[in-house]
Amino acid sequence: MSELNFSNQEMSPVLKKIIKNIRTIVVVLFALILVWSGFFQVGPEEAGVVVRFGKYTKTVMPGLNFKIPFIEQVYKVPVERQQKLEFGFRTTSSSIRSQYTTQGGARNESLMLTGDLNLAEVEWVVQYRINDPFKFLFKVRNPESTLRDISEGAVRQIVGDRTVNEVLTVGRTEIASSVEQLIQELANNYELGVKIDQVVLQDVNPPDPVKAAFNAVNEAQQEKETLINKAKSEYNKVIPKAKGQAEETLRKAEGYAVERVNNAKGEVARFNELYSEFVKAPEVTRQRIYLETMQKVLPRLGNKIITDQEGNNVLPLLQMQLDNVKEVNLSSSGDKNE
Repeated sequence: MSELNFSNQEMSPVLKKIIKNIRTIVVVLFALILVWSGFFQVGPEEAGVVVRFGKYTKTVMPGLNFKIPFIEQVYKVPVERQQKLEFGFRTTSSSIRSQYTTQGGARNESLMLTGDLNLAEVEWVVQYRINDPFKFLFKVRNPESTLRDISEGAVRQIVGDRTVNEVLTVGRTEIASSVEQLIQELANNYELGVKIDQVVLQDVNPPDPVKAAFNAVNEAQQEKETLINKAKSEYNKVIPKAKGQAEETLRKAEGYAVERVNNAKGEVARFNELYSEFVKAPEVTRQRIYLETMQKVLPRLGNKIITDQEGNNVLPLLQMQLDNVKEVNLSSSGDKNE
């Protein structure tokens, strides 16, 4: 095999030009790499935290920014995105019909002891945003895990101060508000750099072994409230009516009393007038009073029969009207005058 000899071969002009300008090409390539690695893009819902040799340098806003290649590093933090932590359950798939699971440690998170020493399964969601990227990255080693521990401790504390009835029924809104305030206070103390947007009690139930007993108690309480409301309705219907009737009776009694007093005063005045006339003419007054009395009495009688003391001389007065009666005198001797 013959030995190859390239000494007499000439290099192409292009290769000669590349070899001649190799330094320039290397410098240009290095400059391009520096420029390419120096510029970076921050998304519209993010903030860029720039560190130099691991030390915090600055925070940059969304848009195109520049860093020193190979010296500075960028951490992009989603400051405008709402994030959530789930307790007592985990979302396995998010779609039109989301699916959840309570397996693993999720069930241990939800089982809690209330203030009256009862058990309740509480599932809740903590929604938060990152409002300080520097604190979120550098103040706490694992901020999400710390926030999860803070949230679970806060819920256990608030639920432990309430009765099981408050947790299951009327106290859910107040519990969620108290938990939100407590988590935010603890997060500020730990300098997590997060803002709690909302705490939602997703589902609160008694444990499965005692769920039937709790449902029976709830039904009894609802029936109790129904009966109380019905009784109040009847009370509001009967009591005002009774008060009105009592007021009406009082007014009638007062009116009757006024009428009796006025009638009595009128009778007294009439009697006084009659007495004055009687003093002036006793016989005439006596006769007039007698006739007036008979005028009132006779029309109320049916058939009239007038007799003397011995039962003789019977005088039947049938259909006798008041207009035909002028005067009737019955003397002791039995005489009759008309």
